[in-house]
Amino acid sequence: MRVLLVEDEPDLSRQIKKALIDSGYVVDCAGDGEEGHFLGDTEPYDVIILDLGLPIMDGVSVLEKWRGAGHIFPVLILTARDTWSEKVAGLDAGADDYLTKPFKMEELLARVRALIRRSSGLATSDISCGPVTLNTKNSKVTVDGQAIKLTALEYKLLSYLMHHRDEIISRTGLTEHIYDQDFDRDSNTIEVFINRIRKKLGVNIIQTKRGLGYRLADPDEGE
Repeated sequence: MRVLLVEDEPDLSRQIKKALIDSGYVVDCAGDGEEGHFLGDTEPYDVIILDLGLPIMDGVSVLEKWRGAGHIFPVLILTARDTWSEKVAGLDAGADDYLTKPFKMEELLARVRALIRRSSGLATSDISCGPVTLNTKNSKVTVDGQAIKLTALEYKLLSYLMHHRDEIISRTGLTEHIYDQDFDRDSNTIEVFINRIRKKLGVNIIQTKRGLGYRLADPDEGE
């Protein structure tokens, strides 16, 4: 899952980025509203964390521009303590949730997980497909209750497919959501990761759709 963090406080930005990466997310960062708006307007994100008190372009203006352009990605806004008017303005501009500074990092991560779940139509932290279960809270994958060890990139790829079960996802789409903007992306490596995941799971829940991409489905459903 790919996250955009728009925060102008360097120390806080580094702390949030580290916590997100440690939790298995791909993270791009912007330090002002103009850069944040550009990235959100041109790159595919699963969730955006947006500070409202930004230089160059304030967070509410950034959010209004995104929503005006038709972008529907979930947005978590960060606001200063006791500025209820900022919260109202952010929610009215199209935010999905807010968090008041200072905050506990665990709460931010929980809110990010919840936003991604809701945008994928999921109600709990456990996502299942056939005998395979992925827990978004602890980043664990099991098959028939037995834990499976995946590399960070393998987990990110499987997680994205699990969140978009029954959808056909292109190799390019997968590449865009498991690498950050600075990574030298090569969609040809996706097939290698898919084959590794299939071998580790021991059950084929990832279907190949020739010329289109990949689709996650219960193995009993067939092709």
